[in-house]
Amino acid sequence: MPRTYVSRTDMCPLIPLQELIDLKMLQCKRVVNEALSTVDFVAPDDRVVFRTCEREQSRVVFQMGTSDAERALAVARLVENDVAGIDVNMGCPKEYSTKGGMGAALLSDPDKIEKILSTLVKGTQRPVTCKIRILPSLEDTLSLVKRIERTGIAAIAVHGRKREERPQHPVSCEAIKAVAETLSIPVIANGGSHDHIQGYLDIEDFRQATAASSVMVARAAMWNPSIFLKEGPRPLEEVMQKYIRYAVQYDNHYTNTKYCLCQMLREQLESPQGRLLHAAQSSQEICEAFGLGAFYEETTRELDARRAKLLARSPEEVEEPAEDTSGIIKMAVKFDRRAYSPQITPKMCLLEWCRREKLAQPVYETVQRPLDRLFCSVVTVAEQKYQSTLWDKSKKLAEQAAAIVCLRSQGLPEGRLREEGPSLHKRKREAPDQDTGDPRAQEPVMPGELCKKPFLALASGKESPLEGW
Repeated sequence: MPRTYVSRTDMCPLIPLQELIDLKMLQCKRVVNEALSTVDFVAPDDRVVFRTCEREQSRVVFQMGTSDAERALAVARLVENDVAGIDVNMGCPKEYSTKGGMGAALLSDPDKIEKILSTLVKGTQRPVTCKIRILPSLEDTLSLVKRIERTGIAAIAVHGRKREERPQHPVSCEAIKAVAETLSIPVIANGGSHDHIQGYLDIEDFRQATAASSVMVARAAMWNPSIFLKEGPRPLEEVMQKYIRYAVQYDNHYTNTKYCLCQMLREQLESPQGRLLHAAQSSQEICEAFGLGAFYEETTRELDARRAKLLARSPEEVEEPAEDTSGIIKMAVKFDRRAYSPQITPKMCLLEWCRREKLAQPVYETVQRPLDRLFCSVVTVAEQKYQSTLWDKSKKLAEQAAAIVCLRSQGLPEGRLREEGPSLHKRKREAPDQDTGDPRAQEPVMPGELCKKPFLALASGKESPLEGW
């Protein structure tokens, strides 16, 4: 959930975005989006994981979920030139975070907390902060925050509830106050939306009650972002319309826009407008539900014209194989199983071609990067190596991508739907590529198990023979 820090002196907001998982960010490529005037961090499947712009660069704080110091540092270095600070979420009690050893799960491992924060403080150019929850005893809480302070972080946010507590439980202003009186670094009070913060003046009251230097507002800011106006919050309809305009102008995914609007509507979700929002399946339908249909059409026309102009200036490059000095033929390709027949895969096509040409079977060499756990494969056919420059989330997908590079560079059919080519004489159907999300599905082949398909699990700190390819 997006949160906002409000400083003690001038009530100027800093905006930490919703926690983003380190592994997801490490898959991303930084892209300057000229059409939107934004900087996008784009996943291999072309989804935008994080989007920011110059206007918010001095205020947005990047909050990550992590359980590993080296991954945390890699993410910080990826984004540090586009944000004002780096924050580690050590207070999220949700299962998606804790089951990976992140969020509130870190509270039971002070050594790991210290390593993560110390590594970030030493390795990044931006201020580093963290957010925690209080521990079962005040003594344990104070012991932990003292240890955290010694890492050199710039500030600490304290949510005044324990790991198992939820918003309906009262926030402990006394625990936050004890932390603030113990530490010399700024303490940010969090957790007051449910009980304390209904308007602008309540933010300062909560700060004083906790003796904190500033306040982090989450739910109250989601319910009505205009809570930060000194003159009082604006009508919800006005706030939602302004938010929708921003969302369309910056091409925000409609599911995220819809979620945020549902948070604002709350008890009005059963109203006619709430029902229209609930039924909306696109940004256009959301706009129409709020009387902004004409705005949507005009804005999308402008964006399309801007993109067309950029494409005309920089025509799309034709995908051609390129041979580098290492002798490996490379292409930026991925295997999208939806584009292929379930019975025929690129690997099967390549194997059948090798049999017809009386060549040795293709040999796949696959490595996994330790930081983001992605895979890359090189296939050798007739003493020539082929590789996709895009890393994949499973060993099988990486091998299929390597096979595609070989087939395309030879001008051979690869089994795509509606593709004309020779039929395959299958001996045994290859298991369909799957990615269940279960780490066991990506376990390396052990030495001696399949000698023609060696797999290298790279240890941290060791150079990968494919690194940088």
